[in-house]
Amino acid sequence: MIKSMLYATDLGAYAPYVMQHALALARTFSAELYVIHAVEPMGLFAQSVLESYLDQPTLNALHSEGVNTAMDGIEQKVLETFREELGEGQDLALIRAVRVRQGDPAEVILAQVRQMSVDLVVLGSHCHCQGSDKPLGRTAAHVLQLAQVPVYMVPLPKA
Repeated sequence: MIKSMLYATDLGAYAPYVMQHALALARTFSAELYVIHAVEPMGLFAQSVLESYLDQPTLNALHSEGVNTAMDGIEQKVLETFREELGEGQDLALIRAVRVRQGDPAEVILAQVRQMSVDLVVLGSHCHCQGSDKPLGRTAAHVLQLAQVPVYMVPLPKA
């Protein structure tokens, strides 16, 4: 039986479509719905630029305080977006928590699956590659291969 689900989102244009699938499943199974969004770590170039201008204590403070503040801000923005899209009705009440974590998206999703012991993962199948004919993106493929729970994958709509 499905009692809890994890909806992994990239917050892109396709996200509301995948969210509707997650909400429909949560309603059908009367399941708790958790939302995860992964923010990829700063690239090497940006990191090297910061290191050239900031001393180590300032850089450490920026990483610990700045990243946490940014993550909290993103979580609040995601919740506000859901409130705007869903209103204050039953669908919004299905969402138990929104989490934003830094790291490789597939690794973040898989870690949350293990940590939360959810029964199902819901995510989109798309690839962000320009002009790509790949049916699966890297994150979707990685999660599908390594998840220890069922994965509900939503394909990109035709239109």
